[in-house]
Formats: sequence, C-alpha cells, structure tokens
Amino acid sequence: MRPWLSPEPSGWWNIVEDAIQEDVGSGDVTAACVDTDHTCEWYIEAQAEGLVCGVGIVDHVLGPAAADPEEASITLLIADGSAVRRGDRIAQGLQATHRVLAMERIALNFLMHLSGVATLTSQFVQRVEGTNARVVDTRKTLPGMRALQKYAVRCGGGHNHRMGLFDGAMIKDNHIRAAGSIDAAVRRVRGTASHMVKIEVECERMDQVEEAVQSGADIVLLDNMDPFMMREAVNRFSKECLFEASGSVSLDTVKGVAQTGVDFVSVGALTHSAAALPFHLEFS
Repeated sequence: MRPWLSPEPSGWWNIVEDAIQEDVGSGDVTAACVDTDHTCEWYIEAQAEGLVCGVGIVDHVLGPAAADPEEASITLLIADGSAVRRGDRIAQGLQATHRVLAMERIALNFLMHLSGVATLTSQFVQRVEGTNARVVDTRKTLPGMRALQKYAVRCGGGHNHRMGLFDGAMIKDNHIRAAGSIDAAVRRVRGTASHMVKIEVECERMDQVEEAVQSGADIVLLDNMDPFMMREAVNRFSKECLFEASGSVSLDTVKGVAQTGVDFVSVGALTHSAAALPFHLEFS
C-alpha cells in the first residue's frame, strides 16, 4: 500500500531526519536495558475518530532498513486521508526492539500532529458542503513544517494557498501604506512578477474592493468583513475577479461565510490551532 497521497510533500525526509537527530542525538541511553538482538512485534492504534496523515513517516522510521534483522517487516493497514475510529490499527510490524523504542515518539509526534491538521480540515470542508467555496490554508505554519502541514490540509480535503512569498503575490494593508495606494501596489507588482503569478489584494472596505478590481487584481481578499458586505462585493464584482474570505473563521461561522458566494475561505487555524489526534504504539 502506498501511504502518501500524491504529490508527496517536498523534502519531508529532511524534516524527519532532523527530528531523529534532535531526539536520538548520539544514541538512546535508555535502550541499554534491551539486548541489541532482541526483536518485537508492534502496532500503532488510533485512540480517537478522525483522519490519518503521516503513515509514510511511520513507514520511513519503523520499516526495514539495511542494518535491521532479516525478519524485520512492516505492514501498512491504512493510507493517508483515510478515516479511523478508536481501536483501528494503522500499521504493524516486526523490528529490532531498540529501534522501535528510539523511533516511537518521533513517529507518533508526526502522526498525531498531521492527523490533527487533516481532521480539523475535514471538519471545515464538511461544513461548506453545498456551496462553491473551497477551504484553503494560510502561511501560519510551524517553522520548518510548512510542506507537511499543507500536505495534511490536502489529506483533509482542503486546498493550499500559496506555499510562500515566492509563488503568489498578496498585497496587504502594510504593502498598501508603503506603496501609497492599492493601484500603485498592484502596478508595481505587475511590473516585476511573471505573467504566471496571481495578484491578490486584502480589502477591509467596499471602496478598497472597488479600487482593487479596477486595478486588475486577480483575487480580492475580504478581510474580517461581515457576511452582508461580502455578499455585496461578490454580487457586484464576481465576473471580474475571484473572492477569498478570511479573518477568524471558525467551524461555527464558516458555512455562513461560504454562503456569501466567495470562491475561497482561508482558515489559519487549520495549521496553527489543530489539536493532535491521539495514537499509541504498543508491543504485541
């Protein structure tokens, strides 16, 4: 079974190897209580209902490697993006005991966090069913974890906003103040960016929306607007640009925001506030 959804997050193995070095360092001193040739059968089990993300990392850190016993094996029972309930096993195997003990927390840390992101994203996606809006993430990610967190959003049925400052232009309030106006900011970015780059403008008022549209913005971000103003903006200008809504969107409010007709609803909480989905690793 292929654990990853395509495409895999870029550079994930470097993130995982850094985590191993951080935790194991020069060696697991507690592992001295176990003979080096001792093996065990193990399994990872869900302790709550949600969506799984991080099975590929479990495979990477607990699956057979060249230095492992000949009989070492791993069986992946579920792929990323799949639903689990309490008691469901996601992976099991046979491995050198000292290696399982050293890798257990690393595997679970990634699995629990990423599954939490995927699960929260799925809850938001379910709330907007029946509308045309897509749930998207933001750049409010943990340093070094962006590729994996945004991958987890995709596993939950959400969509990615720009990956960073390099692949999309978002003109925000401080850009506008520094440039002098929305129109000036759009013109300057348009004059230097590739024709493939979309330009988005953050707006808090209707006059700003009108200026952004007239300036040729591809996307207008309706920031912290009430639903009535959002609906007015969409009704007036939906044929001229796309609309994204943002600003403290919660599970309680996201459906109403989506019903205004916006194309996207961005939710920072997907990556900065998702609760971990609990799993544990046990020996058989």
